[in-house]
Amino acid sequence: MNSILQLLGTFGQILQSQLFPALREELGELSDHHEEFVRALGLLQMDGFVAVRHGRGRRPHDRSNIARAFLAKAVFHIPHTRALRDRLAHDTVLRRLCGWERAAQIPDETVFSRAFAEFARSEFAQRVHAAVIQRTQSERLVGHILRDATAIEVREKPGPKPKPAAPERRLHRKAGEAKRPDQMSRLERQCCGTMTVEEMLTELPRHCDVGCKLDSRGNKYRWAGYKLHMDVADGQIPISCVLTSASVNDTQVAVPLMLTSAERVTNLYDLMDTGYDSTAIRNKSRELGHVPLIPFQKRGSQHHELAPHEKARLRERTAVERVFSRLKDEYGAASVRVRGCAKVMTHLMFGILALTADQILRWRRGEPPETSAAPA
Repeated sequence: MNSILQLLGTFGQILQSQLFPALREELGELSDHHEEFVRALGLLQMDGFVAVRHGRGRRPHDRSNIARAFLAKAVFHIPHTRALRDRLAHDTVLRRLCGWERAAQIPDETVFSRAFAEFARSEFAQRVHAAVIQRTQSERLVGHILRDATAIEVREKPGPKPKPAAPERRLHRKAGEAKRPDQMSRLERQCCGTMTVEEMLTELPRHCDVGCKLDSRGNKYRWAGYKLHMDVADGQIPISCVLTSASVNDTQVAVPLMLTSAERVTNLYDLMDTGYDSTAIRNKSRELGHVPLIPFQKRGSQHHELAPHEKARLRERTAVERVFSRLKDEYGAASVRVRGCAKVMTHLMFGILALTADQILRWRRGEPPETSAAPA
């Protein structure tokens, strides 16, 4: 823990005392967004994850420059690629930070589109995020992991609902006999211990459809698109995230998220809302050595209450709502212009990368996290 803080402290001192003065002398005055972008580039180290293309023919455009431009799109909250190219053409400082000396060197919009598709296929942003979490948070003891999901609206037509399969003859299970996989629910299969995280994620629906949830006032809210599930550590640092169809129940993603986060950080408590109320999820959390805190749903006349100290600790869960709020208001999650789960996830992940870098550096400096927040 102390080594991480020392490393990040040294990184921050180098930025303030050496890098920023040199950049101002070379490029001119830097705005707050320019400095945030430079800090994110220095912490994320994205260039090492860009695939280098070799072969005959015309030399391809540098994918590292394009990756930096997409990160800048999230940091500067630029709505679409055309506006990003216009900003690069007129903002000399940003253009040179991305790697282009002259406006004529900026690639065409079609090149940006093809590069974005490559990033989506290779899960470039997800790999960068996993690496920076491993590098900065793996030695840290995290008090709470806050788990929740938020609606992601897209400009995409929901696909048709899959037709139910023809009913098969059910084989009755003998008393005391274990269930077969085809007799288990998705959550039961995830908790039985025979599936890997990759198999769990592959099984989850990822097509665009219609979701429904209750808002903060108890009214039903419907949207067309996807649902972003996320684990957030103390300090409002995103640890792991999964994108599914909008109609997927939160309980079906809890176990894959839990296992992914457990591989990246060590935490004590798992905090979730009533949507995750399940005995299987509580037992899986305890198997990992965590303390699950999930409010109980009212079922008939039976109603269980958390202890007063558990209720007090559960209030920390509202931090994940603030993360979703910043992601949508400041980093582009509310203006998704691409289609398909892979591309939507890549668009969201560039925003998550910028948010993660900002929160890690705030945590290093001991600054209070952002408190602006509308319900996600």
